[in-house]
Amino acid sequence: QVQLVESGGGLVQAGGSLRLSCVFSGATFSFYVFGWYRQASGKQRELVATFDLSGDINYGDSAKGRFTISKDNAKNTVDLQMNSLKPEDTAVYYCNARSRNRPIRYWGQGTQVTVSS
Repeated sequence: QVQLVESGGGLVQAGGSLRLSCVFSGATFSFYVFGWYRQASGKQRELVATFDLSGDINYGDSAKGRFTISKDNAKNTVDLQMNSLKPEDTAVYYCNARSRNRPIRYWGQGTQVTVSS
């Protein structure tokens, strides 16, 4: 059973930093492509950062220059380093795993990030 468990969310002041972590289990890590998405209250879920099939990284416009996605194949983890946080970054952040060769996608339960002004 595939599981994605996020951690690292919390309350931070504007300008601060947080590091989110996602632990993947239940399947072979290298068979999946990973990313981070977020959903603010009353808004649609949006891309934050994701790896593509070739290993390149795509960032959403709001994340460019401030956030960095990384993964550790040995630990089966995907991290999101968030710097220079703004109140508009407040959202629930979700880890996502997409199968490389099947139309299957998994989501974590989400972790709340709140940025105070």
